[in-house]
Amino acid sequence: MQAWKIVIPASKIEPVLKTHEGYEWLYVLSGRMRLVLGDHDLVLGPGEVAEFDTHVPHWFGSTGDQQAEVLSVFGGQGERMHVRAKANKQRNDQQGRPV
Repeated sequence: MQAWKIVIPASKIEPVLKTHEGYEWLYVLSGRMRLVLGDHDLVLGPGEVAEFDTHVPHWFGSTGDQQAEVLSVFGGQGERMHVRAKANKQRNDQQGRPV
């Protein structure tokens, strides 16, 4: 897997959809980005995520209003990213029993 931060400059260009081997995960750090994925035309903002098989025709870029910063994780052989969350510490009541 490869990960990198992408800065997408503000510009209005016509999307050219592409396909290739792999699986991609995008997380918007700041700004707004446009993602065209198959028949879907989406605008993602800070904190939003997209995950997709790159065999689906796709393109991402600026909405044209401002630059966007995006974290991209790409698996070249189609690996999917697995996010693991650590469980909260167990809480106890006043008598020390788990709640």
